[in-house]
Amino acid sequence: MRDWEWSEWRPVRSTSGKVGSVRVETKRTLAPLVNPANRHSTSAPPPSPLTPPPSPLPLGRWLLIGVVVGWFAILILVPAMALVRVALAGGVGSFVGALAAPDARRAFGLTMAITLMATLVNTVFGLAFAMVLVRHKFWGKTLVDGLVDLPFAVSPIVAGLMLVILYGPKGWLGRPLDSWGIQVIYSWPGMLLATLFVTLPFVVREVVPVLREFGVEQEEVAYTLGAGRWRTFREVTLPSIRWGLAYGVTLTVARSLGEFGALLVVSGNILGRTQTATLYVHDGIESFNAEGAYAASLLLAGVSFVMLIGMETLRKRVAAHEEAS
Repeated sequence: MRDWEWSEWRPVRSTSGKVGSVRVETKRTLAPLVNPANRHSTSAPPPSPLTPPPSPLPLGRWLLIGVVVGWFAILILVPAMALVRVALAGGVGSFVGALAAPDARRAFGLTMAITLMATLVNTVFGLAFAMVLVRHKFWGKTLVDGLVDLPFAVSPIVAGLMLVILYGPKGWLGRPLDSWGIQVIYSWPGMLLATLFVTLPFVVREVVPVLREFGVEQEEVAYTLGAGRWRTFREVTLPSIRWGLAYGVTLTVARSLGEFGALLVVSGNILGRTQTATLYVHDGIESFNAEGAYAASLLLAGVSFVMLIGMETLRKRVAAHEEAS
């Protein structure tokens, strides 16, 4: 404690009515300032209006985590583990032998070729589609933006049927194409069209929100500094959307590898000619060649899983490296 003294003059009135002043000495004791962190008080401070709400009870939190993980395990994890167990039941040698069968190798070769072509085409046109939707205004833009998601809403079998109606031997475009010796349905061009149809939205829907968030300010600055459109796209726009584009490409590849319904309709499922890996799995189950079907299924699922996990891991590593630098 510290004692403080000071004096002050205060006005007073005498009994005769005259006003004067008197000096008054004042002494007061002041308590020292105390750091709130070192104060030991039994009463809690009043709650601040900005104080965050209390965390949920541990029981509720663990219950929520358990429900989510359990639902994920029932839908994804347990079936995947069952597939791995059945496919490797005969050993690694039997698994490799089933994949080395001539029909399996031809089916996977056709699948890889169609996947590669579909990914290249939909990457280029999907990126151009996204640029048009975000950067340009035209009549019917809302309708086009909504129809991009049509492959998500329509069954792949229905998509294959639409292609048969259009490009089939008696279709609107199939007849003139047949007269020129071009066969679309029951051949690889029809299979490529079906794969392009079902994988169209992935690149578009991954790139569009990134482009909208990126804006046009940096592109306009590049134009002001004399950069052309192609250089601006290559050095400004493309680096800003690279992860959205990469995710779209990854999903396109995974969807192309696993496409079944549309290909079943347009390919004819001709053994050794138009049979893809998924059609090979279908025929293996129906013809009691379960070992080959299980092996092909595990390989398809494994490739898609490795691609998705690898993309996410790569993105996190690159982001951490950029933050560190």
